[in-house]
Order: sequence, then structure tokens, then C-alpha cells
Amino acid sequence: MQGRFKRDGSASAEPEHGGADRGPSPQHAQNQGGPALSVDGGERAGRPAVSAPPGAASPAPPAKKPPKAPTGPGSRIALRNWRISTRLVALLTLPVVAATSLGALRISSNMDDIQQLDNMRLLTDMTKRATELAAALQEERDQSAGPLAHGAKATDYTVKGYRDKSDRARDSFVEASEQIDDSSKDGNLKGVRDNIVQLVRELGTLSQIRNTAYQAEGNSTQSVEAYSRMITNLLSLSQDMAEATSNTDMIQSTRALAAFSSAKEYASIQRATLAAALPANNTAEGKLSDNDRLYAQSALESQKSELRSFRSIYSPEAAEELLKPIGEGNPTIKASDTYASRALTSASGLRSLDKRSYRDWVDDSTTKIQGMRAIETTLLEEMEQKARELRNASEREAIISGALILLVLGVSLVGAFVVARSMIRSLRRLEETATKVAQDRLPELVKQLSESDPQDVDTSVESVGVHSRDEIGQVAAAFDDVHREAVRLAAEQALLRGNVNAMFTNLSRRSQGLIQRQLSLISELESREADPDQLSSLFKLDHLATRMRRNGENLLVLAGEEPGRRWTRPVPLVDVLRAAASEVEQYERIELASVPTTEVAGRVVNDLVHLLAELLENATSFSSPQTKVKVTGHALPDGRVLIEIHDTGIGLSPEDLAAINERLASPPTVDVSVSRRMGLFVVGRLSQRHGIRIQLRPSDSGGTTALVMLPVDVAQGGKKPAPG
Repeated sequence: MQGRFKRDGSASAEPEHGGADRGPSPQHAQNQGGPALSVDGGERAGRPAVSAPPGAASPAPPAKKPPKAPTGPGSRIALRNWRISTRLVALLTLPVVAATSLGALRISSNMDDIQQLDNMRLLTDMTKRATELAAALQEERDQSAGPLAHGAKATDYTVKGYRDKSDRARDSFVEASEQIDDSSKDGNLKGVRDNIVQLVRELGTLSQIRNTAYQAEGNSTQSVEAYSRMITNLLSLSQDMAEATSNTDMIQSTRALAAFSSAKEYASIQRATLAAALPANNTAEGKLSDNDRLYAQSALESQKSELRSFRSIYSPEAAEELLKPIGEGNPTIKASDTYASRALTSASGLRSLDKRSYRDWVDDSTTKIQGMRAIETTLLEEMEQKARELRNASEREAIISGALILLVLGVSLVGAFVVARSMIRSLRRLEETATKVAQDRLPELVKQLSESDPQDVDTSVESVGVHSRDEIGQVAAAFDDVHREAVRLAAEQALLRGNVNAMFTNLSRRSQGLIQRQLSLISELESREADPDQLSSLFKLDHLATRMRRNGENLLVLAGEEPGRRWTRPVPLVDVLRAAASEVEQYERIELASVPTTEVAGRVVNDLVHLLAELLENATSFSSPQTKVKVTGHALPDGRVLIEIHDTGIGLSPEDLAAINERLASPPTVDVSVSRRMGLFVVGRLSQRHGIRIQLRPSDSGGTTALVMLPVDVAQGGKKPAPG
């Protein structure tokens, strides 16, 4: 190998005839005419760049770049970044939300009505219990008036039985009030709850009323009024029912019930007052004080007034029909009404009437009270029925409103889905085709054009397949045009690249012929020169010519060409390493140690020498001139050989190491940047050509270590690896 092995006297192989004797190598960092490129183009991170020679023109200041216009898709929430389906949904959102809101308000109103009617059901039940308690207290007051006014004890069966009945009704009322207490936690029945709490508190004073009932002679009004206040408060719950609902029918029913219950209470007051005034038998005359008479007379007038109010509220026709059982058609009721009217109209009214006992009076007047009690029960049942009907109607309306809202939403969503699907289907097909073209078809076509004759490659373009007349179809047609134009440009670029590669190859071949002749002439002069100074200058010329040849051969690598000639026989690895060291300007700094006695396949020798020379050039260029670059080799058990090149430079950052290793593993496409990082590209291309793995790692002693792994078929003299 002329100009390569002669410095060490270790040439042991003979080259084939014709062409260059090995592959290319990079420029050194100190060549005149500008900075040369090592493995990473002389730009290895963390190491000083080579300065230009004296007298070189200073670089012109960089031109000021114009400000860039804002680019990019912008924020994800920007309207233009929304998906088509999202935009359609947003378009329908406003009317749908408006319709849904109106429907929701309607449903909310229905639910409020249902809640009110549920409250009405509780209040109706509570009013029923209160009415039953009021009726029991009226019976207790009226039935015990005669006996207690004539000296009977509270333990007498005529008194105790009615009081026990009242106590049972009171317990039932208190138990029912707990349901109101639970329902009032949401604040809907807070006022009713307060009234019921007050009623329960007043019911606790019933024993006090009983202890003094009818004890004052000639003043039964005191006891009757005490009972009446409690009964009136119980009956006032029907007024609370009117406040708990906004339904006019329910309000009318509660007012009618309140008026009729008040009339019944006034009738009961008359019964109790006269029972206390009448004697125990039919032989004695009754004693009715003016105070009691006036009190009872006021109750009589109030009864008439409340009945008139009931007729006006309930409707005159229906009221007359309902009041027939207690009208003048019943002789007993008519007689008792006449008796009360005469007894209470004047001070002597009772004495002017026939003598009768309180038992007879109570029996006759009870007929009317029982009739009024039956009417009161009928009114309560009508209220319960009306509340159930109104609740069912509100519930039915809420269900219908909810169904309509769901129907509107369903139709809107289905419509949006159908429209969006028709659009998205075309857009998705366009997107899939565009992605496939960008990621698969076009790169594969470019690869085929770069690896073969463009005329042998099918450059026809398959249409997207969207042929609609809308904007999406127009975009698809435009994409087909862009695709065809891209294929055409790729074919032209491949043709241009082939022409450039042909020029690179032609120039390289011409230059190598001249440089080879120059090396031969220098070798002849070296063999005849005896002056050491002149011989040293000839050695420098020899080295510079060798590097010039490597630069020319780099053009072959860029063009994808292989060396013109190969070695036919294996070459010892130590000779290959020495040949690579002889390519380096600072070859005297390179130290070989523990190189295995393996041989390199002849077909790989030229490229391997070039590859190692690039790495050694890089190691010497970016380490201190006073340090050594150590080269060691290790034969691995599986037949591979690992070559390590250690330098003591300042090292590389992890990011730079990762980037360089990636370029070594996958050399980039030839472009302008390759000319600035030719060493890195050449090493990657040569290693890829022969399956050699190269990796840079941080050295333990500082600097960088380059690892070169030779496969078995390269490291064992071209022998194929034995099957495992």
C-alpha cells in the first residue's frame, strides 16, 4: 500500500491492479485553506474550533433576519382547532340548551308542584288528625259539661270515657306531627312546623283545663272558652294548608273546610253552654247566666256567618246539596235549633221553654253535630282526592316534558351525528390517505427513485377517492394535484441527484489518478533523497497528498460508490491500524497496544483503514498535543473484535454523544449539511456498508472513547460465522 505502510515497514499485503488502493478519509483540522472536518466535521461540542489562517478574510456579519410571522396551530381551545363534530355540536348547543333550559324550568315547576302536593298530602293527613282531635275535645267538653256542672267527678265513666278518647286522638296527632318535622328540614314547611310545635305545647295544658272544668258556678264560659281556644288552633291547620300550596282549587277547598269547621265549633259551643245550664232531670228549671247566654248567643251568630261564608266559597249549589242532612228537613235538628235560638235570644228565654234535662238537650243537639262531622269528613276526603289527582297530573306532565326534552336532544344529537359522519367520513379518508402518502408512499417512492433509475419507477399517483362537489371534495382534488406535483419534483430531484453523484464520481476518479501519480513521484523522490531535512519535507508532502486523496475519495462515498479496487487477501489487523495511523498528521501520538493477531477480510481493508483514520484524526485533533491516543484491540469469544480508541480531551456532553451516535447508526441523506460534517457521514456510511458498529462513550480517565465492533466475517479474514 503505497504511502501507507512504508513508514512502519510493515506492508504485508499486495493490492490488486487498477484504481485507488483504499477508501476515502477526512481532511485534517489544520489543512490550509480553511478548517478541516473530523468525525463531526470539526465541530465537536466542548472543544475549541480551529481558527482561520492569518490573512484570511474575516467573515461578513450575518444578515438581519426579518421577523417571522406567527405560525403554528395556536391554542388547542382556539375555534379553528376544534374538530368538525365538536363544531357541529357547538352549533347545536345554543338552541338545544335553550330548549332544554325551558323544558328544565317546566320540569322544575312540575317538581315543585309535586313537592307542594306531597306537602299537601302530609298536611291533609295532619289536618284530618287535628280535626279528629278537635272533634274528640268537642265531645269531651260538651258531654262532660252537664255532669261536671252538677258535681260529677272526673273519674265518672260519663267523663273519663270521653277524656280517654281525647287522649288517644292527641297521641295520634303528636305522632303524625313527627312526619311534618322530617319534611320541614328543607324549609318548605317550616311555618307549619312552628305552628304544630306550638299546638303540641298547648296540648300539654289540657290537664290544667280539665282540673278546673265547669267548677265556677254560673260561669261555664270560662271552661268552654279554654277548650275552644285549643280547638280553634287545631282547626287553623287548614289555613296553613292554603299557605302551603299555590293551586287555586286546593286553596278554595281548604278555605271552605276552615269555614265549615268553625261553624261546627260554634254549634258545639252552644251545645256545651246549654248542657252546663240545664238540670239533671226534667222537673227543675235551668240556670243560664247572662254571661253564658251572651257567649252562646255570639256563637250562634258566628255559626250562621261561617255557614254563609262556606256557601259562598264552596259554591251555593254544591253547598246546599251538601248541607241538606243538617237542614230544616230533619225535625230533630230543626227542634234543637229552635230551642237554642229561643233560649239564647233573651234573658228569660230558657225559663220560657219547657223543662228538660241536659241529657235530652245533648242527645238532640248531637244529631246536628254528628251530621256536621260527616260533612267535615266529606270535605277532607274531597281534599285528599283532589291532592292525589293534582299530583298525578303534575307527575304526568313532568314525565311528558322530560320525554319531549329527551326527544329534542335525541333528534338533535342524531342529526348532528349523521351530518358530522357524512363530513368526517370524507375528511377521515382524506386524512388517512394524506398520512399514508406523507409517511409511506412518498418516502418509499423517493427511496426507490434514489436507489434506481427514475425511469424504471412507477410514478403514477392514486387518487384520494373523495369525489364530492363540496369543499371537502375540492380539498381532495387539490391534494391529488399536490401529490402529483410532489412525485414529479421527487423524480426530478432523484434525476438531479444522480447527475450530481455522477459528477462527484467523475471528479473523484480524475483527482485520484493525479494524486496517485503525485504519490508515486513523491515516493520515488523519497527513495533517492539522503538529506534529512529534505526527506522530512517530502514526508509532509506525502502526507498532504494522502489526505487530498481521501478528500477526493469522500466524493465517492457521497455518491454511494465503492473503492475502485480491493485487497484479495486478508490483512493483519495490526497492519490495518498502522495504515490508519499513517493517515493522521500527528501519527507519532498514536500508541498501539494489545492488538489481537486476527486478520481483516481483504474486501474491507480499504474502508476499515479509512474509517479508523477518521476516528484517529478526530481523537488527535481534539486532545492535547502532549497526550497520547491509545488504540487497543480485544478478540471476543464469539469471534468478533472490539477496537477501542481513547483520547484525553475535554469530552462531550450526553446530548452531543447521543446525537453523534444516532448519526453514526443511521447516516442522514446527502445534503449541504453533510459537506460540513463529512467525517461523521463517511464513518457512518462505511460502517453501515460492512455491518461495523461504532459508538462513542465517555472515557473513565476523561475525554472520549470510540468503540469499533468488527463482525465475525470482517475480523476473521472474510470467514463466515459458524452456525450457532
